[in-house]
Amino acid sequence: MSEPYYITTPIYYVNDKPHIGHCYTTLLADVAARFMRARGRDVFFLTGTDEHAEKVVDAAAQRGLTPIEWADQNAGEFERAFAAQRFTNDDFVRTTQDRHKDKVTGYITRLMEQGDVELGEYAGWWDASQEEYVTESTAREHDYKSPVTGKELEKRTEQNYFFDLPKYAERLREHIEASPGFILPEARKNEVLGRIKAGLQRVPVSRAVKEGDADWGILMPGDEGHRIYVWIDALFNYLSTVDTNERRRYWHAPVHVMAKDILWFHAVIWPCMLMALGEAMPSCIYAHSYWIREGRKMSKSLGNFIDLPTIDAYVDAFGLDAWRWYLVNHGPLAATDSDFGYGRFVEVYNADLANGIGNASSRVSNMIAKYFDGACPKAEATTHAGRDWPALAGAALESATEALDRLDFEALCRAGLSLSNEVDGYIHETEPFKLAKDETKLGDVGTILYNCAEALRIAAVLLSCTLPEKMSELLGRMGQEAPGEDGSFGAQLEELCTWGRLEPGTRITKGDALYPRWDAKNPEPAPETQEAGA
Repeated sequence: MSEPYYITTPIYYVNDKPHIGHCYTTLLADVAARFMRARGRDVFFLTGTDEHAEKVVDAAAQRGLTPIEWADQNAGEFERAFAAQRFTNDDFVRTTQDRHKDKVTGYITRLMEQGDVELGEYAGWWDASQEEYVTESTAREHDYKSPVTGKELEKRTEQNYFFDLPKYAERLREHIEASPGFILPEARKNEVLGRIKAGLQRVPVSRAVKEGDADWGILMPGDEGHRIYVWIDALFNYLSTVDTNERRRYWHAPVHVMAKDILWFHAVIWPCMLMALGEAMPSCIYAHSYWIREGRKMSKSLGNFIDLPTIDAYVDAFGLDAWRWYLVNHGPLAATDSDFGYGRFVEVYNADLANGIGNASSRVSNMIAKYFDGACPKAEATTHAGRDWPALAGAALESATEALDRLDFEALCRAGLSLSNEVDGYIHETEPFKLAKDETKLGDVGTILYNCAEALRIAAVLLSCTLPEKMSELLGRMGQEAPGEDGSFGAQLEELCTWGRLEPGTRITKGDALYPRWDAKNPEPAPETQEAGA
């Protein structure tokens, strides 16, 4: 069996419906999972929902629902949204499931028995909007308002159980400094190291049960007066889901993808808890930035939030591939936020897809139909017009593989697109449509078109993790195996990208444009209710 590859998203709060931020993070994990399956890896891709928050209880009460009824509604929205976007997660965990709760109780029990979790008193600034304490310096820096939402912080004094985070601080610092790629992007690593060197405090792992509290959350082992703090409960999902006889092999070097606001929990608290439990550390913790829209921060009050109806409108207009392509290539992977704009979306769609691989595939299939009756011609040379095609294909595969290993999703996409761009340049230089006028040069025309078709085949394989719908269609038109629903092929990626697998004589089918060009003068896609002025 191949080496396991385990990739996760955060588990998302059930107090709201999915939006572009949730979909973006999950899409990145989906692209990675698909690509690794194509490489023949044994992949496990996890996402899910975080449900034991105090604000879930409050929101449910406002709607006349029980907490689990409210959680069920919104967890269902996430599952439906992710299915609609063809995400290939192998499991969807909910923190209210017994399989998770029972494991968490066991992990906390182990930490208590070895003295890493003990009862104590804590006074600090509570950010109710994020359900977390912030340090005195952070509170002061933000005028005692939430660094995330701007809402007033609350001064709390509580008796809690605490995890001894300082005990593992030096070991964590050494691990981070000795492990390139452990925290990405690099700017995030420097940020975390700076905070560690400033000193760590004990971390609360429980909250006191108050009179009238709903029965919501996991009780501390042996103490019904405390419930496990929602963030500690949530972090354990990555381990609890695979801590079974059937799945234990996946826990050896997980990859965690998330937004930057929860980096501290994942890059400091979580690794230290794993050290205390004697578990393997993640191989990578990748914290991307945020989406903004047309230069402004997204918010419901501004009416510029990219919610599911807006996403659906874009997918209906451009296709799912186009939506995936734009997010993966122009999303906030680096340390800065990314702007979502309709004009930029159209520009990217036309340049990369409609005029890129879509146009190249149409030109090649049309010429093969016209000059060779739809049968793939034979190449008399694989090095032609200054291009060593097998070497170009090998370089694209190597670039794509190396890019994914460092979670450089844009470079992954460019590796595949480079081959289709090379085809366009090749056709422009060799002009097979002119050579075909002379029957004595049909051998040259055949060489050109075979090289073009084979390059497009390999490009489609490499791009299928990001563009699953149309690359599957393109491979089918070329008489080739399309990837399965999870992105895997019958053969491994290295074999599929070997030059010369396209047999001369194979039927190459013409079809409608894979990505029809979009007129930028068209109105921006919008949900029907918005178009009606609702």
